[in-house]
Amino acid sequence: MHIGVSPMTVSRVLSGDANVKSETVQRVQAAIKLLGYTPNVAARNLARAAPTHIGLLYTNPSAAYLGELLAGVLEESTHAGCQLVLEKTGGRAERAGVERLVKGGVGGVVLMSESKSLLQALRTAKIPCAVVAMGRPGMAGISVRINDFEAAAAMTRYLISIGHRQIGFIAGPPSHLSSSQRQEGFTAAMREAGVPVRPAWLAHGAFSYRSGLVAAEQILNTSQRPTAIFASNDDMAAATIAVANRLRIDVPNGLSVVGFDDTELATTIWPSLTTVRQPIAAMARKAVELLLEEIRLRRLGQTQGSVQHVMNYSLVERESSAAIPP
Repeated sequence: MHIGVSPMTVSRVLSGDANVKSETVQRVQAAIKLLGYTPNVAARNLARAAPTHIGLLYTNPSAAYLGELLAGVLEESTHAGCQLVLEKTGGRAERAGVERLVKGGVGGVVLMSESKSLLQALRTAKIPCAVVAMGRPGMAGISVRINDFEAAAAMTRYLISIGHRQIGFIAGPPSHLSSSQRQEGFTAAMREAGVPVRPAWLAHGAFSYRSGLVAAEQILNTSQRPTAIFASNDDMAAATIAVANRLRIDVPNGLSVVGFDDTELATTIWPSLTTVRQPIAAMARKAVELLLEEIRLRRLGQTQGSVQHVMNYSLVERESSAAIPP
């Protein structure tokens, strides 16, 4: 410290604590003048306020994905000193989850789904929200995501670059914007390379392992099999490898399988999964950071407005994919 006192002592001086020695007060005030320090009044006011509660509404059935997102949310909320309330949503429970959070007095909500009804309910209750991992900017004021379209297109180009032309695709649920963006990215890259997309090799899952089993069975039991399958998340990609093993199709020499997210699952199965790395925990941390800033500003009668924070993705090549021999 510049004057040999602790940050807590400086804080007590700035807050007018009468128990601080006058000599210490004079030293702190002299240092403030010398350094040109201006205290962040808004941040101090937020710290003095009642403990902030934020809610997390989750829907994704992937335990691996949810685990990483929850780790990021918990880390940032703990660091900021706020409390976290979890609510599962989806189907008939969707509005009920919001109502419980509203009644619980949350200051803001982190969403994993850009549901119009959820957003409207939160808007009506005047509660700010941050949406994580949606496919494109939408109705939410705060959105933290990657470019799902470009990421899926990049993975498709990778498969084409190693010789694959017969490529199947397992999409996620149509209700998820990120799912539709990934399918559009796949289709665009195939079209760009002049490679036909075969309807028989397209299937839909629900981002769950079980749905991936059904989708992979559908594609791999066709009369002519693809040489590669791109699944929209790691759970469905892992399920595809399991189906291939049951059908005695060698992965990757008989079938390349790639996924999306790079959750822990990608390196706990064999062969380990080639996938798109989406920084899930970092995205969750950023969403909480932006949400807390919005809560702070609203207490001052201000707002950040629309915030669209796009993070970087990368392709991770592992043992589940291989080149087609010339």
